[in-house]
Amino acid sequence: MRGRHTESYSMHKRSSSREHIINGFDREDSLGISQGSVPKDIGNPSWKRPLPHVLVATLSSFLFGYHLGVVNDTLESISVDLGFSGSTMAEGLVVSTCLGGALLGSLFSGWISDGLGRRRAFQLCALPMVIGASLSAATSNLEGMLLGRFLVGTGMGLGPPVAALYVSEVSPAFVRGTYGSFTQIATCLGIMLALLIGIPAKNDPNWWRVCFWVSTAPAALLAVLVEFSTESPHWLFKRGRLAQTESELERLVGALHVKSAMSELSKSEKGDEVDAVKLLDLLHGRHFKVVFIGSVLYAFQQLSGINAVFYFSSTVFKSAGVPSDTGNIWVGIVNILGSVVAMILMDRLGRKLLLLGSFLGMASRCNGFTSSCSEPDFFRLWKFISICWRNAALCLDIFFRCWTCPCSPSLRDITKPN
Repeated sequence: MRGRHTESYSMHKRSSSREHIINGFDREDSLGISQGSVPKDIGNPSWKRPLPHVLVATLSSFLFGYHLGVVNDTLESISVDLGFSGSTMAEGLVVSTCLGGALLGSLFSGWISDGLGRRRAFQLCALPMVIGASLSAATSNLEGMLLGRFLVGTGMGLGPPVAALYVSEVSPAFVRGTYGSFTQIATCLGIMLALLIGIPAKNDPNWWRVCFWVSTAPAALLAVLVEFSTESPHWLFKRGRLAQTESELERLVGALHVKSAMSELSKSEKGDEVDAVKLLDLLHGRHFKVVFIGSVLYAFQQLSGINAVFYFSSTVFKSAGVPSDTGNIWVGIVNILGSVVAMILMDRLGRKLLLLGSFLGMASRCNGFTSSCSEPDFFRLWKFISICWRNAALCLDIFFRCWTCPCSPSLRDITKPN
C-alpha cells in the first residue's frame, strides 16, 4: 500500500510540476506580449539547423525503398543459387516475408518511439536491418534467406513511421511540408539505387549477395549518426525533461527562438491533454471519420499494385519486349521526379488537392495500362503491337508519376476543405 501511495504521489508531483511550468510559459508569453518585452515578429528560424537531423532520419526511408527493390533484378539468380528455381511459391515468399516482418515492426513502432525515444527507435530499426541483410547475403538455403528478409522487414516497419514523426517534430513550421517530402524522396532514391545495383545480376550469378551486403552500410551509418542527432523536443517535453528540451531546441532553431518554441510546445501539450482519446474511441464517434479516411487512403495506395510492380517490373518489361535495364532506370527517374514535384507543390496547393490528383491519376493510368497491355490480343500486325507496348510503357510512367504525389499527409489536412 505504501509503495503504491508513494508511486501515486510521485506521478502526481511530476504532473503538477509540469502543469506549473506549462502555465508559467503561458503567463510569461502573455506578459511579454502585453508589456512589449518580447518582439512581436523575430522572423523564421534557420532552415539549415534541422536539415542534418532530417537527413539522418531519412536514411530509414532510404533503406525501406532499397529493400523494396533489391529483389527485382536479383530474384532469378537468387532462386537458381539457392535451389528453388521455378517455384513460384518460394519466390513469392522471398518477396513477401519482409512485408510480414514490416507488419510486425509497424505494430510496435509507436510504443517503441514513445517509450524509448525517437533516436533509440532508429537504432532498433537499424539493428535488424544489418543482421537480416547480412544473413540474406551469406545464406546458402531458402530458410536463411526468409529469416533474413523477415528481420529486415521488422526494421522496414519500425523505421519509416518514426522518421515521419521525427521529421515533423524537428522541422520549423514553414518548411515542415518540404522536409516531410524528404522521406518519400529517400524511399524513391533507395528503390532506384537497388534497381541500378541489381543490373549486373543478369551476368554474375553471385552478384545478388553484393546487393544485400551493400544495404548494411547505410543501416550501420544510421545507427551511428543518430547518436549525434538531436532527440525530439516534443518527446522530451512530454517526459518532463525541460532543461534538455531547451538545449535541443537551441540546436534546432537557435537561442532566439527557444522561448517561442517552448511556448508552442506547452500549448500543444495542453491541447493533447484536452483531446486525449482511448484506442476504442478511434473506432466510433467524431474520430472515426478521420481514421477511416486515412486508413482507406493508405489501403488504396497499396491496392493500386505499386509494390508488385517494384518487385516484378523486370519480368513485366521482359515479357513486353522492353529491355528491363532501360525500363527500370526510367521507372526510378520518373519516381524521383514525381516526388520532387510533390515536394515543391505540397505547401502551395495543400495536401488534399495533391491527394485527389494523385489517386485520380493512378485510377485512369491503371486502366490505360491494362487496356494497352491487352491490345495485342486484338491486333495481329507487329506494327500495332509495337504501338500498344509503347502506350503501355507511357501509361506505366504516368502511373509512377501520379503515385509519387504524397500519400502521407496529416489527417487533419485531409479532412479540412482547401
